[in-house]
Amino acid sequence: MNFFTHLECGYCGEKYPADKLWNLCAKCSKPLLAKYDLDTAKKSFAKEALKNRSENLWRYHEMLPVKDDKFRITLNEGFTPLYFAKNLGKELNFKNLYIKDEGVNPTTSFKARGLCLAISRAKELGVKEVSIPSAGNAAGAMSAYAALAEMKAYVFMPKDVPVPFIAECKALGAEVTLIEGLITDCGKAAAKGVKKYGRFDVSTLKEPYRIEGKKTMGYEIAEQMNWKLPDVIIYPTGGGTGMVGMWKAFDEMEKLGWINSNRPRMVTVQSSGCAPIVRAFENNEEFAETWQGAKTIADGLRVPAAIGDFLILKAIRESKGVAVAVSDEELLECTNQIGRTQGIFAAPEGGATLAAFIKLRSSGWIKDSDKVVLFNTGSGHKYANLWAK
Repeated sequence: MNFFTHLECGYCGEKYPADKLWNLCAKCSKPLLAKYDLDTAKKSFAKEALKNRSENLWRYHEMLPVKDDKFRITLNEGFTPLYFAKNLGKELNFKNLYIKDEGVNPTTSFKARGLCLAISRAKELGVKEVSIPSAGNAAGAMSAYAALAEMKAYVFMPKDVPVPFIAECKALGAEVTLIEGLITDCGKAAAKGVKKYGRFDVSTLKEPYRIEGKKTMGYEIAEQMNWKLPDVIIYPTGGGTGMVGMWKAFDEMEKLGWINSNRPRMVTVQSSGCAPIVRAFENNEEFAETWQGAKTIADGLRVPAAIGDFLILKAIRESKGVAVAVSDEELLECTNQIGRTQGIFAAPEGGATLAAFIKLRSSGWIKDSDKVVLFNTGSGHKYANLWAK
């Protein structure tokens, strides 16, 4: 049973048939979103059906865009632990703090979720070669799932990304091209290969299915918290598919009758060295201008322009959330604080969420009575250079 019906532009609403390869909306060049027959799903898909299923993201397969089971490419991704951060909370004198640890996913980051779905759906639609510009983790995830799907993978990465990211992609059989510049420069180089050789582009929000893998984080949070969402979710934002995906998941679950209309306040956190979403939020803008001179030790946050900027900003505003920038010094100090209190070797992006939490609590925006979930989006192992000095 599967309720996936069609694709719809997240900006202009133009509809597209599901069983054809699409990247962006042909009408306005904005991201396409997968849509489902939620009325039918509500009648026949109850949350109780999840009870004895495998603990990975495919437990929600009815609400995912792969129609034929044989095209589910999986490394057992998803259903990551949600830890009650007792020690960290004690140190901060805060009672209801949780950490969702995405670093235990295959390829050690949340990117496994999105690329699992993107590659599975691409396989179902007959794709043979895939391409991605990436600051690191997405490239590793695409390389892994492409290998499993017997696809050729082409990766374009900034030359200065940590060596483990490059090594991972090469070991997984991808063809790696290192680019002088940022992820936006990698995107331009990748686009040339897509156009010339007909590769399928799986860039962030430039195809409709990565977001579907990321939205399962929202389903899991609800299920792991007994179908009552937290008051605040703090999420590190580069391209923003996780933020957009979770917001989409909450809407779907309400229409399925699984949760009520109460929503978490969604917090985007970025590095002060690359904070286009924070600036746009503070200026009350619908879109985010490209950030010039982007620089941060958290490679996943070094995204000067996000194609889904309007969707990220919409989720923040609709949830009565906020966007926060933190310094590299703050996020690294908080990464260490998570490690020494909770035993989690977090990626610096994960540390950024704690830095944002401390700021928001200090200002009174987060109340002592709030239940807060911090997202650690990856493992610190690939950033070992930050501790090697």
